[in-house]
Amino acid sequence: MDITKQVQPWQRVGEVARIFLVLGFTAFGGPAVHIAMMREQCVKRRAWLDDARFADLIGIVNLIPGPSSTELGLYIGYLRAGWLGLLTAGVCFIGPALLIVLAIAWAYVTFGTLPAAGALVHGITPVIIAVIAQALYGLGRTILRGVVPVVATLAVVTLYLLGANPIVLLFGMGLLGGGVIFAQRARQRLPAALGLPLLLAKAAPVATNLVLFLTFLKIGSVTYGSGYVLLAFLRDDLVTHLHWITDRQLLDAISVGQFTPGPVFTTATFLGYLIGGFPGAFIATLGIFMPAFIFVPLIHPLASRIRKHPLTAALLDSVNAAALGLMAGVLMQLGRDTFTGIIPIAVSIIALVLLIRFRVNSVWLILAGAALGFVLHR
Repeated sequence: MDITKQVQPWQRVGEVARIFLVLGFTAFGGPAVHIAMMREQCVKRRAWLDDARFADLIGIVNLIPGPSSTELGLYIGYLRAGWLGLLTAGVCFIGPALLIVLAIAWAYVTFGTLPAAGALVHGITPVIIAVIAQALYGLGRTILRGVVPVVATLAVVTLYLLGANPIVLLFGMGLLGGGVIFAQRARQRLPAALGLPLLLAKAAPVATNLVLFLTFLKIGSVTYGSGYVLLAFLRDDLVTHLHWITDRQLLDAISVGQFTPGPVFTTATFLGYLIGGFPGAFIATLGIFMPAFIFVPLIHPLASRIRKHPLTAALLDSVNAAALGLMAGVLMQLGRDTFTGIIPIAVSIIALVLLIRFRVNSVWLILAGAALGFVLHR
C-alpha cells in the first residue's frame, strides 16, 4: 500500500502534525494506548496503511531500543512524509507531554508535591481499556492466523500475568515461534543476521550538562520495554552511581510519566528539571529521545526486506503475536485495577460500542472520560 497516496508533500506533513499533536495531548495510559490510538487514526480513519503493515511496524520497532510507541509514530511519520514527517511526528507527539511534565516538575519543586490528577485518570482509564480492546480486536484478526501465533499470544499473556519479564517474552517467543513457523514452511534460505545497535559507554563527568546529556542518551540507546524497565536503568545511573536524585524522587518521576499523556519517556523531562532546572529538562529530554530519531530511519532499509526472507518473516510474525499478547496482558491488568464498581464498567462498555459500532473518535471519548472523572470527583 502506498502510504503517501496522491497528496502534496506539505499536505502530508500537515496531516502528520495534526494527528500527532492531538495524540500528544490525549494519548494517556502508556504504549498500549498509544498504539491503539495510532491504529485508529492512521489505519482505520485515514487508511495510510493496513493492519498487516501496521502490525509489522509494531514488531519492527520492538526489535530496537527506545520507546516503542514513540518509534512507531516516528516510523509512520517517516513513511507518510519522509524525514520531515519523522521530525514532525516526533516533535508533535513528544512536545505536549514535555510541556505538561515541565509544568508539573515546576509545581513539584515549588510546592514539594505532585499536583492532584487522580480524578482525571479515574475517568480516562475505562475509556483507555475500550480503546485497547478495539485495537486488539482489529489486530488480532490480522496476526492470529494459524495455530502457532494463537499459542504464542496465549503463552505470552499467561507468562506476563505471572510476572515474567516483557523483554524476555518478546524476544524469547519471537525466536521460539519464529523457529517453529520457519520449520513449518520448510524453507532452506537463511537471511543475513540482524545488526544490533551500538551501545554507548558511560562518559566521564566532564561537565554537569554534558554528563546529563550523555547519561540520558545512553539510557535511550539501550532501554527496551516498559516504564518499569526504564526505572531500573534510571535508578542505576541517577540514584546509585551519580547520586543526583533519591529513590522517592525517581518514583514520583515515573508516576508523572505514567499519568500524563504522550510518551512515558518524558519521565526524563521531570528528572532533568530536578537535576538542572529548565536547561536540564530540555537536555535530558533531547538525550533520551535522540536515539529513536536515529534508529527508525536506520532500520527502515532492513525492515523493508524482512518480509522477503523466510526466517526473519517468521520471527516477525512471532514478535507480532508476542506484542499482541503483551497488549492483552496490559488490558487485563488495567481492567483488574479499574473495574471496581458499576460506573467504570459501564463507561468501558459504552465507549467500546461507540468505537466499534459508530466509529466515534477516541480523542473525544477520552476527553469525555476526563470530564466525567472530574465531575464524579467533585
